[in-house]
Amino acid sequence: MDNKEQTKDYQTQFKGSCDSGTRVAEGDDEKLKISVVIPLLNEEESLVELSEKLEKHLTLVAKSLWEVIFVDDGSSDQSYSIITGLNKSDKRFKAIRFRRNYGKSAALSVGFERASGDIIITMDADLQDDPAEIPNLVSKIEQGYDLVSGWKMKRYDPISKTLPSKLFNRVTSLASGIKLHDFNCGLKAYRRDCAKSLHVYGEMHRFLPALAHQDGFLVTEIVVQHHPRKHGHSKFGTARFFNGFFDLITVVFVTRFFKKPLHLFGLFGFLSVFCGLAIDGYLLVEWLLGNTYLSNRPLAIFGLVLIVVGIQFISMGLIGEMIVKNSPMTNVYSIRETI
Repeated sequence: MDNKEQTKDYQTQFKGSCDSGTRVAEGDDEKLKISVVIPLLNEEESLVELSEKLEKHLTLVAKSLWEVIFVDDGSSDQSYSIITGLNKSDKRFKAIRFRRNYGKSAALSVGFERASGDIIITMDADLQDDPAEIPNLVSKIEQGYDLVSGWKMKRYDPISKTLPSKLFNRVTSLASGIKLHDFNCGLKAYRRDCAKSLHVYGEMHRFLPALAHQDGFLVTEIVVQHHPRKHGHSKFGTARFFNGFFDLITVVFVTRFFKKPLHLFGLFGFLSVFCGLAIDGYLLVEWLLGNTYLSNRPLAIFGLVLIVVGIQFISMGLIGEMIVKNSPMTNVYSIRETI
């Protein structure tokens, strides 16, 4: 069976499973309750089963007021053709297709922008995230939280993924100031205003709870069920560990020092200058007492280097302050409500 015939069979299979009584007509003005954003890359074998499960559980919690937005991140298989078939059967299944692979953060950013639901759910397309958890996520959001992150307490992944993940989560908790067990779980729920306010780029999808927390949103987590991968293989390589480390540094900087760069660079600069002056001051006293010669003391050169480096750090902080002061983004703040 070639790809075209396989795609046609997938479309026919799903069309027969749709209940026409729950479809939303185009132009329906009712406000959507839930939007589900699903980034994907080459997941053709999972999409039909995932769609059937999503329809079942979304209908239970939101009746007909829901949508699913698939973001095809440059798939080379028949994923988009299958999604097209789902859309023909039920217009609530929508899609965005990238010309090439941009990464999960880009897919989430575009999905958040298009989503129109009051609650936005994110999940992966590989069937490891369970749509049956959606009612639990929605219930937690309705308790007053802005972001609910899933926690895969029992994971069906190899130790090459679980061990680095534990280390990553501990370091991120310490650096970001919010304690979560699983920052990188794809299954999350957001209030609309929270998701729309997040600036997702690079590999920042791993740190969305930390970014939301720093913006003043109320973040929590719940235990969710995790399943073994049924089809295909993971699309993330070992490079994600190094990228995650560098992005963590970025998160700490932009969340704590974005508006006050001199507080960071000035601190390091002051410490460096102070240590350099202390070292050279000590050597100067010894020289005045005739106990040493400065020309043969590498410690003197080290002290001078510390002073120069410290002045450079302070200068970088001052330049950063001038950039922030003249930036058009200076007065952008996260506003919770107005009356």
